[in-house]
Amino acid sequence: MTIRCTRNSNSLSANNIRFSAVAEVKYVFVTGGVTSSLGKGIISASLAKLLQARGYSVTIQKLDPYINIDPGTLNPYEHGECYVTVDGAETDLDLGHYERFLNVHTTQVNNVTTGRIYQSVINKERRGDYLGKTVQVIPHITDEIKRRIKIVGSGGNYEIVITEIGGTVGDIESLPYIEAVRQMRWEMGPRNCVVIHLTLVPFLQASGELKTKPTQHSVKMLLEDGIQPDVLVLRTEHPLNEDLRKKVALFCNVEPGAVVESIDVTTIYEVPLMMQKEKLDLTVLRKLGLPQGEEPSLSEWKEFLHKLKNPAHQVKIALVGKYVELADAYKSISESFIHAGAANETAVEMAMIHSEEITDANYGTMLDGYDGIVVAPGFGERGIEGKILAANYARKNDIPFLGICFGMQCAVIEFARNVLGLEGAHSAEINPKTKHPVIDLMEEQKSIAVKGGTMRLGSYKCELLHGTKAWECYRKDEISERHRHRYEFNNKYITDFRNAGMIASGTNPESGLVEIIEIPSHRWFVGVQFHAEYSSTVIKPHPLFIGFVRACISK
Repeated sequence: MTIRCTRNSNSLSANNIRFSAVAEVKYVFVTGGVTSSLGKGIISASLAKLLQARGYSVTIQKLDPYINIDPGTLNPYEHGECYVTVDGAETDLDLGHYERFLNVHTTQVNNVTTGRIYQSVINKERRGDYLGKTVQVIPHITDEIKRRIKIVGSGGNYEIVITEIGGTVGDIESLPYIEAVRQMRWEMGPRNCVVIHLTLVPFLQASGELKTKPTQHSVKMLLEDGIQPDVLVLRTEHPLNEDLRKKVALFCNVEPGAVVESIDVTTIYEVPLMMQKEKLDLTVLRKLGLPQGEEPSLSEWKEFLHKLKNPAHQVKIALVGKYVELADAYKSISESFIHAGAANETAVEMAMIHSEEITDANYGTMLDGYDGIVVAPGFGERGIEGKILAANYARKNDIPFLGICFGMQCAVIEFARNVLGLEGAHSAEINPKTKHPVIDLMEEQKSIAVKGGTMRLGSYKCELLHGTKAWECYRKDEISERHRHRYEFNNKYITDFRNAGMIASGTNPESGLVEIIEIPSHRWFVGVQFHAEYSSTVIKPHPLFIGFVRACISK
């Protein structure tokens, strides 16, 4: 048994130091039933936020049942955005929710896929680690799953690990994960492993009734797999009365107090307060045998919500991208504008504009009337000319502009063509034969055949130039931001750009690579090679987004 001393996050007074004897890390598993997209990630993040506010050290892990090694090769239409951690892991977008709620970095161990599990087991088999035994789902695959779950809490940094299991109970691909949870509960005991099951209680308009039968069947599936859920969280469009809660508790064999209502709200950031009202955190702590600590005030969170719901200003921003049909493809950008809007007491209305629909004939009409323009990240040729036209329109009309990753590269290409007069200037990624590759691979990258070898992933340093828009936003000489790209600004052209009015306001101190470009004569024209949106949280909105929204207000 180890003794841990933790400090309540809401206060630094000596009275709030809490000593707890913890035999081992406690685990909370969150599963889903009835239908997908119920919000397991938001419930997990909300519970973690409440436990964190009570002084516990908490992290969240996502287990994804697809066979891809990671989401890095997945089309955004398939799985939404690919979220990148500080250590360069390409992960599920739910990790973005975890970081935005907890204001704590995740790493590659916080996201595990079936592909990664099987790859590890097969590699061990090829090395002879199993000594010639028949390799099977049980115990070898489930043992590897349990190992990956326990890795997160093995460093001694966390008292509670929340593990969200992707998919829906009953899916064939989720069975090994459910079995691994069953085994962990058997090995560690119910006081160390709690299962929360999130289901849907649909409302039938014709009869005017909320129906609990789908929840009962979902719990029955879990029971067939050997797991009795400890807590039920019921997603609903209408309030649940006490009779309905008691009915669910009776038929699903859970305590009446462990039936939690999760009613629809206007913003996901209300969910922690809603779960606090439902005492989800207290129920989980009681089942884990942990002290409750002090009631969390969540004062900063409530202040954020107050500003979000009571804006003094409103701006309209056009987001130009090629995956705009699916909002989750730009999830971190959208959430960053919510954070920055609240910081500026401003309601940010975002219009998603498909870059393929922007042409020479209509770009003035399509982009007219917006207070700011964002050109989103994205690989490949499709829709690039529309993004270049958007950068051109923002530059010529003095409209606040933010280019992110590929969006920054599009702004460079536009400037090279229309200001420097470099006809046919392009990115070597799109046109390898261009005479003016203003965006190109570094020389040392060109000899690497495997694409992953040239990808810059994870956090890199950036030195800022004083007196620039970037420095005014950050107020720091050196920053660190996350990357996910392959091609770079070609430094052979840097003097030409500077002389023509576009400067490098941020560069990597080791490689000299351009990280930020801007036009000093413009109202607010900034492009960043990194993904600033990955670093924005509720408590710490990203300074670049704050600065951009402020510029949109002044316009």
